[in-house]
Amino acid sequence: MLRTFSSTEFAAERVLAAKKGRRLSVCLPARNEAATVGETVAAVQRELVERVPVVDELVVINDGSTDETGSIAAAAGAKVVDSASVLPEYGTENGKGQAMWRGVHVTSGDVVVFCDADIRGFDPSFVLGLAGPLLTRDDVTAVKGFYDRPLNGLAGEGGRVTELMARPLISVFFPHLAGLHQPLAGELAARREVLESVPFVGGYGVDLGLLIDITERFGTGGLVQCDLGERVHRNRPLAELGVQSLAILQLVLERAGLAEENAAAFGWTAHLLRPGTEPAAVTFVERPPLADVPAHRKTA
Repeated sequence: MLRTFSSTEFAAERVLAAKKGRRLSVCLPARNEAATVGETVAAVQRELVERVPVVDELVVINDGSTDETGSIAAAAGAKVVDSASVLPEYGTENGKGQAMWRGVHVTSGDVVVFCDADIRGFDPSFVLGLAGPLLTRDDVTAVKGFYDRPLNGLAGEGGRVTELMARPLISVFFPHLAGLHQPLAGELAARREVLESVPFVGGYGVDLGLLIDITERFGTGGLVQCDLGERVHRNRPLAELGVQSLAILQLVLERAGLAEENAAAFGWTAHLLRPGTEPAAVTFVERPPLADVPAHRKTA
């Protein structure tokens, strides 16, 4: 049974007192999130950097945006890093997993908090709820967030890929993760040494991939989840969810040892086939543990 916390348990003052000299980094992977990233950065800057100095580092990884995401985030107070400029010898393609991996490399906190950049009305308690268990307890290695996700104003109707793809696969292949309310949530925090010791799957598979790999290496006992309240964000159209679902399927097949026998980490491509449209290619890639990357060891 996974331990569950609530963000209401972790007031900013309590989290600050629990830091005891440790540094906290907040990292937002963002691609074309000009509509929301500024509000998110400003909320963290105002409440958790200036009012109560919980956050030591606030970084936006600009993952190939074609809008004003980068300039808006910088104006609001974040350090903005172009994703493709980080460790380019390991590939420069875009993708959420790649952006998160690069985010671990460019940040320095003892605890790293990841949040999505598409949230409307971002509540800084998200950061406190994710970091709180790690800073107040020594037996926690990673924290996964969960929340109510309204869909078109209806509570509890979000999370279509989770319920239709991820949860059935988890139930069959990784039942130790079945107690997670939202295994695909973008809100995650972990100790730096944990994040540096596991690979990062590229694209949409990263959220579940990290849970599988962290619990395999460190055990399920250190993984906890935290109720972050309500999250309102952009709901993607059904056509886009098919591509996300295929990425989750690829990840699970690979981690369960059922992928093509000779499939390399770079280059295993599956195609989503639908009538009347061109096949959508989804390639499974992953970045190695940063602990194994010489350029990271030199800067860590």
